[in-house]
Amino acid sequence: MQKALVKSITKTVDLAASPKAVFDFLADPLNWPQFAIVNLKSIQALKGGEYQIESKNGPGQLKMLSKAEYGILDHVWKDAQASWNVYMRVIPNGDGATLMTTFFHPPQIDEKTFSRSMQEMDLEFAQLKSLLESKG
Repeated sequence: MQKALVKSITKTVDLAASPKAVFDFLADPLNWPQFAIVNLKSIQALKGGEYQIESKNGPGQLKMLSKAEYGILDHVWKDAQASWNVYMRVIPNGDGATLMTTFFHPPQIDEKTFSRSMQEMDLEFAQLKSLLESKG
C-alpha cells in the first residue's frame, strides 16, 4: 500500500562563506543559538550526537545525522509540538555555499502553525547569513 505524500517546503539561502565554513559551523549544534533566534532557547551536549534543547515549545532533543564528505547536516528535532526529520545540505556555489533545508509538515501541526514556522525559518536563515558572512 502506497503512503500519501506529505506537504514539504524546501528553504535555501546563498552564503558568501565556504562550504567547509558553513558545514563546520552547523555541524556543531552548540553554535545554533547564535542564529536559531526563534526556535532554540538553549542547548546542551549529551552523548552520541544527541543534545538536550529548550525550544520555543519547551524541552526537547536534537540528534545530528551529519556526514561531512557529502555536506549532509540532517537532524531529528523533537519538542513538545512535534518530531521533525529535517534534511539539510550544504553545497558549493561559486566561491560560497548554498544551504538547502527540507521540512515535512508533521501531522500534529495545523496548516497555520506550519506556515508560521516556515516564516520563522526565514528569519533564522537571514540571521545565519548575517552571522556567517560577517565572519568572512
